[in-house]
Amino acid sequence: MPHLIGPDFIGIQVEDIEVARTFYTGVVGLQPARTSPPGAVVFDTKPVPFAVRTPVVNLPATDKLGWGIAIWFGCDDADALHDHLVNQGVEIEFAPKDGPFGRYFAFRDPFGYSITAHTVVKS
Repeated sequence: MPHLIGPDFIGIQVEDIEVARTFYTGVVGLQPARTSPPGAVVFDTKPVPFAVRTPVVNLPATDKLGWGIAIWFGCDDADALHDHLVNQGVEIEFAPKDGPFGRYFAFRDPFGYSITAHTVVKS
């Protein structure tokens, strides 16, 4: 029977691709991939690529982008990233706490998407 394997690519739609590029590179610290298709910025994230792209839907028609979707990024130190983002003036949804995948917290990107970061425990 055909079946899904697992997430292979995550992309979010944004109103301003350059603001998104600046936020995700300069503030959050992601590195752009070598190439991206027109109207998008793909980041060199592992194991699943992450991208921002120009909208294909009417984004202003909703007041909660990504409502009901959880986007989690692994990081090397959730507490340190939290402190860095606070110093950058990024809106924090909740402070770091212990959870099922280690320390984690959530922040909002400039477009209103909720992003969760958690410390990846190296085994």
